[in-house]
Amino acid sequence: MVSIAQNILQVRHRLNAACEAAGRPADAVTLLAVSKTCPPEAVREAFATGQRAFGENYVQEALTKIEALADLQPRPVWHLIGPLQANKTRVVAEQFDWVHSVDRLKIAERLSAQRPAGLPALQVCLQVNISGEASKSGVTLEELPALAQAVSALPRLTLRGLMAIPEPAEDVAAQRLPHRRLREALEALKARGLALDTLSMGMSADLEAAVLEGATLVRIGTAIFGARPRPAA
Repeated sequence: MVSIAQNILQVRHRLNAACEAAGRPADAVTLLAVSKTCPPEAVREAFATGQRAFGENYVQEALTKIEALADLQPRPVWHLIGPLQANKTRVVAEQFDWVHSVDRLKIAERLSAQRPAGLPALQVCLQVNISGEASKSGVTLEELPALAQAVSALPRLTLRGLMAIPEPAEDVAAQRLPHRRLREALEALKARGLALDTLSMGMSADLEAAVLEGATLVRIGTAIFGARPRPAA
């Protein structure tokens, strides 16, 4: 049975090869290990390899995991990458380092107001519905500039960039298109004067395409921790 440590090594090889193919330095892209539905012991195993950034989709599950792993030093960097409801913003503002899934001003305002003064600013990305899917969360490209300007002005938050979960595609050329649109959206916001540096895009199946289009953070779950169990009916 292949271990989590071996999987991380393989993913890092893929990431380095993708950076080389894109003409980018190997340290240009951060690996975010998506540990949703994984037990704390799996995160511990990944942490032992030097992995420090972990992504969680479900707030309550993540809080249990953060508490169980509170002894790890240095403290893991916790990223919320799943949808965030207004009634969960306080605990997220208190416990997480990053939120990738901000898609409306109300959520950003609550995170800003509830971020404890003793902590560094909460790092946030705006989630863009880049493929226009009805089932996906995210702001539209048309609504993005106004939301970005408003969020960038909030205290206790630092707007870092954009996140998207594109519609699946089979080949690299097709996979690159939505990633390119997200990169162009980021560049347009930077041209408006916003100091952004993060493109959270690319998962186990489309890592290479995302890196070719400028991803600075890839969210890898299955290739590290294995296939997720199907939820009970």
